Amino acid sequence: MFEQTFKNIDDILYKDPGADSELDYVGQTSWILFLRYLDELEKEKADEAALRGEDYEFILDPGFRWSTWAMPKDEDGRPDHHKAMTGPDLVQFVDYKLFPYLAGFREKSRDNPKTIEYKIGEIFSELKNKIQSGYNLREILELADELPFRSSRDKHELSHLYESKIRNMGNAGRNGGQYYTPRPLIRAIIRVVDPRPGETVYDGAVGSAGFLCEAYDYIYGRMDKTTANLKKLQEDTFYGKEKKNLAYIIGIMNMILHGIEAPNIIHTNTLSESIRDIREKDRYDVIMTNPPFGGKERKEVQQNFDIKTGETAFLFLQHFIKSLRAGGRAGIVIKNTFLSNTDNASVSLRKYLLETCNLHTVLDMPGGTFLGAGVKTVVLFFQKGEPTKKVWFYRLDPGRNMGKTNPLNDQDMAEFIELQKTKPENERFWSLNIEDIDTATYDLSVKNPNAPDEAPLRSPQEILAEMESLDKETNEILKSIKELI
Repeated sequence: MFEQTFKNIDDILYKDPGADSELDYVGQTSWILFLRYLDELEKEKADEAALRGEDYEFILDPGFRWSTWAMPKDEDGRPDHHKAMTGPDLVQFVDYKLFPYLAGFREKSRDNPKTIEYKIGEIFSELKNKIQSGYNLREILELADELPFRSSRDKHELSHLYESKIRNMGNAGRNGGQYYTPRPLIRAIIRVVDPRPGETVYDGAVGSAGFLCEAYDYIYGRMDKTTANLKKLQEDTFYGKEKKNLAYIIGIMNMILHGIEAPNIIHTNTLSESIRDIREKDRYDVIMTNPPFGGKERKEVQQNFDIKTGETAFLFLQHFIKSLRAGGRAGIVIKNTFLSNTDNASVSLRKYLLETCNLHTVLDMPGGTFLGAGVKTVVLFFQKGEPTKKVWFYRLDPGRNMGKTNPLNDQDMAEFIELQKTKPENERFWSLNIEDIDTATYDLSVKNPNAPDEAPLRSPQEILAEMESLDKETNEILKSIKELI
């Protein structure tokens, strides 16, 4: 039922002139789902207050609640089409009354950024309604109203469907790829880093919040479900920052559907903050993330970092190292050129990482892991506080060419997760003693010493000599045939 509802919403958006792409479909579905969720949340809290004999103070004024403008119902609980706005009236209400009202919560709640009120203001300050036909919008609202949000099972199914929409957006092309990291890779990183109850988890390039959502599921499944633990998991465990408007909204909605009521995601450019201002209170126990590939930052942004470079991912890496507590653990996806680039910034950054952290594992991912991105990546696993002495390299080989029809799966990652515990060595995984590397370059793109030796390339003289020998042999064979005839 849920899946068909989402498909029907997409079909309507496809017909609307205001929604041009898969990105628009996710963005427009997100704000509608958010308000539908908020309505159920308010009803649930009102019911809980009533059971305690208390009054509940609603967040939204009566005229802006879902049951008033989106889906008014008669005394029998059926949609009241006499009261429901549609056509141009509905679009005008949404664009000129609803969105400005909701955006106003950001200013009202500026002193309490962790609250859902502030998230409402942030979302509707950054998003616009792109659905131009009020008749299409009316159909979508009616479909969204059918989605149940009350039970954990309902939210779990909705979260899976929403993840599918994000994945489709990532597969749709270049623009969407920045929002989606393959979930089997995220789950493998989480299994290795092993975030625990009571620890703080941070992603400064949060995107669709895949790392935070999967980490929530991981910790929730391994903790004692006490009131204190659940409150800490909800409010004081997961933190993120995101620069892009749409990604910020998608990340919040994704976390809400996974069970986090008011996600601690800040809408900001992480790299605009000087790493020299990061204090102990700003640091985290665990960092897991996939910072943007190939971006270029302006000179004024580079001034926030000790190692100046225009490469966005390398600035993020400095931010993450500085944001880890002593003993903190990280799993960070980065382009594989990080291991071997010879420019001064890359050499300095590798030196900084190796001297301040224990880079214990490098996971080398095959091409095609990130659909549409066309880049080769590695995952750096490290712990802050002790210098690196030995690095274990694992080259993932799924035994097939990966792409849209053969994406990465959890089974592909199973061997790595298991072997990472003991770090054995063979033709596909090996160790490097840091004392053996060239300290002029700190090059980490080392060849596997256990790999079978490849036959050396022959010199031109050897090739010509073999050709001459073969010609001579051929002539002798032809001569023998003629003599037989």
